[in-house]
Amino acid sequence: MGIPESQLETWSHQGAVTTAKYTHESVRNSLSAASSPLRAKGFEAYLQGSYKNGTNIRGDSDVDLVVQLNSTFQMDLSGLSESDKAVYKAAYHDATYLWKHFRADVLEALRNHFGTSRISEGNKAIKVSGGGNMLPADVVVCLQYRRYQRFRSISDQSYVEGILFYTIRENQRVINFPKSHYDNGVQKNGSLRTNGWYKPTVRVFKNARTHLVSHGLMANTLAPSYFLECLLYNVGDEAYGGTHEGTFLSVLGWLADAFQTGRAGGLVCQNEQLKLFGDTPEQWVKQNAVQLLKSLAELWRDW
Repeated sequence: MGIPESQLETWSHQGAVTTAKYTHESVRNSLSAASSPLRAKGFEAYLQGSYKNGTNIRGDSDVDLVVQLNSTFQMDLSGLSESDKAVYKAAYHDATYLWKHFRADVLEALRNHFGTSRISEGNKAIKVSGGGNMLPADVVVCLQYRRYQRFRSISDQSYVEGILFYTIRENQRVINFPKSHYDNGVQKNGSLRTNGWYKPTVRVFKNARTHLVSHGLMANTLAPSYFLECLLYNVGDEAYGGTHEGTFLSVLGWLADAFQTGRAGGLVCQNEQLKLFGDTPEQWVKQNAVQLLKSLAELWRDW
């Protein structure tokens, strides 16, 4: 029978954003307070994830926040010529204020503002519990990361900006590019690409996944929102538009063909800096994507 257009239309709606904005402002203010050890540091605090990207659905709770130190950064020089590498190495010196120092200062500032009882440490993020108008927040403390494309001088350089942090348990380096992810999503959703159909379709698929999980038809860990969004980013723009029913089937068909023809190995994350599938913390397991598509096809068939 298929999932009715009315159900898909409901699933396409964005969840509330006001509380996410308030949560972001509360955390940012805590880091800039007069008592904060960060007042003299060059950092920025910004939203990432579904609330930032306009793909949040009803029921999404935790707000993902980045606290990024810009006065210290790490870099990838592999894209530079040998002469550019030499100029870079002459221009910059090793930092003394490191990620571990910055994270300790962020942790102190959050505890000072919200109280120790509301702060806990996860493997990747510092967690701030919700209360009142504030949602729970996952605060990722990171350094600016630069993937260099050119370096002629400090005033003549080009790089893709990302973030870098370390997991607490494994001390494993994690690199991502949330600003590129956001910018590319805006372009994909724009009038020259999908004409406003991309982000509502991401929300449809996120709600379909949530439906599968809530009915015990799929494991909760199989398809995290970030990877689901990246998967749909790769789908050709021509698959989006018309009706939600038509778009849902076109997207599933495009992805099924990609896996059947071997093109899936070339799919990228929405930031376009990393392959979607692989064995790093920033990548997804291909078999999980295959299982997701199978479950979505069965959901459509058995609705």
